Amino acid sequence: MAGPTTADRERARPARPHPAVRRPPRPRLSRRGVLVLLVAATLLVGGGTYLFYGSPWLRVRQVGVSGTRVLSADQVRAVAAVRIGTPLVSVDTGAVADQLRTGLPRIASIDVERSWPDKIVLKVTERTPKVLLKKGGKFQEVDVSGVRFATDSTPPSGVPIVELAGDAASSDQSQMPSNRYFGTDRLLRATVQVAMDLPESVQKQTQTIQVRSFDAISLELTGGRTVLWGSAEHGARKAAALTALMKAAGSAAHYDVSAPTAPASSGS
Repeated sequence: MAGPTTADRERARPARPHPAVRRPPRPRLSRRGVLVLLVAATLLVGGGTYLFYGSPWLRVRQVGVSGTRVLSADQVRAVAAVRIGTPLVSVDTGAVADQLRTGLPRIASIDVERSWPDKIVLKVTERTPKVLLKKGGKFQEVDVSGVRFATDSTPPSGVPIVELAGDAASSDQSQMPSNRYFGTDRLLRATVQVAMDLPESVQKQTQTIQVRSFDAISLELTGGRTVLWGSAEHGARKAAALTALMKAAGSAAHYDVSAPTAPASSGS
C-alpha cells in the first residue's frame, strides 16, 4: 500500500501564522496644538457672534411693506414696531406676525421675512369684504369666513348690505322658530355663501341681501328687482337657474330660484 503523497503531507501541515500587521501610530495633538484649536474655535464663535449681533452692517435699516390695499404702509410699520438698529438676526418674525394679526384685524395673513443684510419685509394679504352688516348706523365688513373685521361710517361700493330681518338681527330669536337654531354668526356665514355663489353679473347688481331666516334669503337688485334665493344650499344650481331665467325673462321684476329645478319669474 502506497504511503501519503507529498501533496497529502503538505495539506496535513498546520498553517503558519501570518506575521502581525503593524498599524502606524495615530497622530496625537500636543498640548500646544489643542490650545491652538481651542483659541481658533473661540475666535470663530466670537467672530460669528459679533458679525450677527454686533456688526453695524447686519442691523435693521429699513422695514418694507407690500400687498396693502386699504391699510397704509405706515400703519403696518407702526403696529409691527420693528426697531431700526436692531440686529437683523434677533428680530422675532413670529412675534411680529402675531402682533400684526392682533393689531390689524383687516390682515388675513402676513409673512415676515428677513432680507439680508439690513431689511425686514412685511408681506400683507388683506381680507376682502363679501357683505356688509349694518349696525348702529355703521357698516361692518364681513369676509369670506364670516369674520367681521372692520367698521365703516359709509359703505364700500360694490359690496351688498345684509339686512337681518326681525329677530334674526337680535339676540332674542324666540319669535322666529327657525332662528332658534341659527345664531347671527351662522346666518351671516350663510349669507356670505350666497354672495359668493351669485353669478358675477348678478353680484354687480345686488344692493341688499335680506335674511328673514336660514331658509328665506332674498336679494334686492338695481331697478327694484328681487330674487327669492331660499337657503344657502345648492348655490351653484341656483346661480345657473337664475342666469338662464334672467336671459329668458330679462324684463321680469321678480325671480324665484329657491327650488332650482323649478325656477319662476313674474312681473315686468
